[in-house]
Amino acid sequence: MKIGVYPGTFDPVTQGHTDIIGRSLRVFDRVIVAVALNPSKRPLFDLAERVEMVKLVTKNLAHVEVEAFDGLLVEYLRQHTAHAVIRGLRAIADFEYELQMALINRKLDNNFETVFLMPSEEYSYLTSSIIKEVGGLGGSLKDFVHPEVADRLRQRLRRPSA
Repeated sequence: MKIGVYPGTFDPVTQGHTDIIGRSLRVFDRVIVAVALNPSKRPLFDLAERVEMVKLVTKNLAHVEVEAFDGLLVEYLRQHTAHAVIRGLRAIADFEYELQMALINRKLDNNFETVFLMPSEEYSYLTSSIIKEVGGLGGSLKDFVHPEVADRLRQRLRRPSA
């Protein structure tokens, strides 16, 4: 069984993330979405809320598990007998950072591969940061995140429905 791990902060989880998870299931028998603590990013939602939201948007996807994650990614991969890290690439701007991360992970443990997947064109510009900005300014979130995620984001940002 081929296991892929899709790590990220998911603050909040977007349709782009969900698209990458679905695409990952074409390559892997099982996908673990590892929601990272990552306090250096100063997330809007706490870890438990982010895990809950990712579980919500993946509840109808068979062979997807969602867990909280903190620590060294290669250790997490070993613990879960995973075969690869899954990363989404939206644009060339993502590539340099993702390449650095893939190379450091390979240096730490060369038993794992990094698989880069492209999202659908309709999600290629989405980032969690942009979604928070749109939501904070009262813009419509309906094409960008699951309706429940949009509600939670608006509540957190204290904005009326859009």
